[in-house]
Amino acid sequence: MTSSQLVWLVLAVSALTLLLAVLGLHAYAGGRRDRAALVERLADIPGVQRSSVPFAALDRRVRRTAWGRRLEGRLAATGTNLTPGQFVAAGTGVIAGAWILADVIFAPFFGPIAALLAGWAAMSFLSWRQRVRNERFIAQLPELARVLANATQAGLALRTAVGMAADELEAPAGEELRQVDDALAMGHSVEDALGGLQGRLPSRELVVLVSTLVLSSRSGGTIVESLRNLTVTLEERKETRREIRTQMSQVTVTAYAVPVIGIGSLLLLNQMMPGALSAMTGSGLGRILVLVALSMYVVGFALIRRMSRIDV
Repeated sequence: MTSSQLVWLVLAVSALTLLLAVLGLHAYAGGRRDRAALVERLADIPGVQRSSVPFAALDRRVRRTAWGRRLEGRLAATGTNLTPGQFVAAGTGVIAGAWILADVIFAPFFGPIAALLAGWAAMSFLSWRQRVRNERFIAQLPELARVLANATQAGLALRTAVGMAADELEAPAGEELRQVDDALAMGHSVEDALGGLQGRLPSRELVVLVSTLVLSSRSGGTIVESLRNLTVTLEERKETRREIRTQMSQVTVTAYAVPVIGIGSLLLLNQMMPGALSAMTGSGLGRILVLVALSMYVVGFALIRRMSRIDV
């Protein structure tokens, strides 16, 4: 087998592995949603008890720490059903698996590096989930403003309008508005309830909406015209964000292609010359050069991602 045929074989196997991984993650996420819905339905049936939460003991230990409480807040902001204990257990498994795979596929020197990258990827997963949920909520803001304007025009109070919007809108807007409605029912002020929403899902669009509702509740004036004008503005900003995301999609793909090319080059080198990575990392100079090369890939990834982020 020639070197070019080997390269194409490795690329084909890598593409197939990535495809199977994506399909597996999609099936796993769907299974978790179905299981959560089934457990919720069973909880409403008399005489049926919910099964114990996995890693409950670890979850209690993690929640006692300050880091665990911060982690719980981040998990709540992502909208997932993961508990801090489950996340720690899953993250530990991912880190251990990455260490073992890098040790076996590349060289023992790459095991700790792969573990660090796996830990960073686990924490980045939370940021990514939170960002996706935030963007989905921003996309629902025009509809939210329209529902509130219609309810207010019909003569309903703000609290009633919020409860109506929570029933009509899908997640994440419906879930977040349900928390706001619960806070209002418990006696919290409009400013405090909406401030909690703004803290969980920070965005410029939500700041404008919250400011409009708070000022209206303080002054007691009508907010129908303000909400209708805000609806038009939010629709325009939504289209602008969509256009920017489409134009910057190539840059985003490039950012992820850079480290993939580096890892693929190491894999090809080790396949064409078995033991080359072990020999290269066997000396101090070789380890330094490998660390410098990996650092340059990380810096390149970070710079490209930073350039592709445009605040609107």
